[in-house]
Amino acid sequence: MTRQDDPRTPTVDGVLQQSIHDIDIPPRPTVIDRIHAEMNSDAPNLRGIAGLISRDVSLAAGLIKTANSPCFGFGRRARSVHEALTMLGLDVSCRAIAAISLRRAFPDSARYERFWHASASVATLSGWLAQQLRVPGVRADDAYTFGLFRDCGIVILLRRFPDYQTVLAQANSDREAPFTAIEQAALPTDHTVIGSLLAQNWWLPGEICMAIRHHHSLPALEAEVSPLRCPGRHLVAIAQTAEYLVQALTGGSRSEEWTKLGPACRALLKLDDGTLEAYRCAAAPLLQAVE
Repeated sequence: MTRQDDPRTPTVDGVLQQSIHDIDIPPRPTVIDRIHAEMNSDAPNLRGIAGLISRDVSLAAGLIKTANSPCFGFGRRARSVHEALTMLGLDVSCRAIAAISLRRAFPDSARYERFWHASASVATLSGWLAQQLRVPGVRADDAYTFGLFRDCGIVILLRRFPDYQTVLAQANSDREAPFTAIEQAALPTDHTVIGSLLAQNWWLPGEICMAIRHHHSLPALEAEVSPLRCPGRHLVAIAQTAEYLVQALTGGSRSEEWTKLGPACRALLKLDDGTLEAYRCAAAPLLQAVE
């Protein structure tokens, strides 16, 4: 019997699954369970869900703000949680609640304020770019949700592994190796795996979960070999372009991902130099409004 065949020897997959379990992914907020249950019922109780959300002032305000966002272009403004639920629908509302709850899921969230602001900036520009590009099958709310959750695994790894900050700096500065390859060389996993697991557990759409899993992969942007369908590939390209614009406009949190993935993103989104520069100029005032 070889060592690999010895039943007493843990498999690589088994060790990886145990490592992921030990990383302590934040649990799904209860309110998401309630909304999901109503989505699957024959007669969803919107007033009951509205009452549940209204008990949490920040959730209620966040949902109303989402419904009134220019991303949706509704002709009227929501003045209550019930109106916001009616306008958005339960599916989009569930994702909006998940987005609002993400930062609060970490007890020491204030330590990562720069990260949350950067994620919010990328998410805001992702939703805006989706509107500008009008890619079939890619909605602005999907692009916003993906942009916000795309790198959430980084915070989980920062909290779990004391040396991850060094690994993160190395991954950000490397101009050739895939970001996740550098993480995997030092850790039993990488932030795309952890982020996609959180997204699945929080019941985000499968396309978004898959895009999170592959958003540092160059082959994922190429139709011939991509594990992603067309909407997923465009979500990755839009968010990467949004990150490039954020870095170009703010000069902060620079990485080399645009060097590695930018040409493929531009080809997929059909962005020439003039269009990209126009987007850079138009995006500046949007970033000033990011909280």
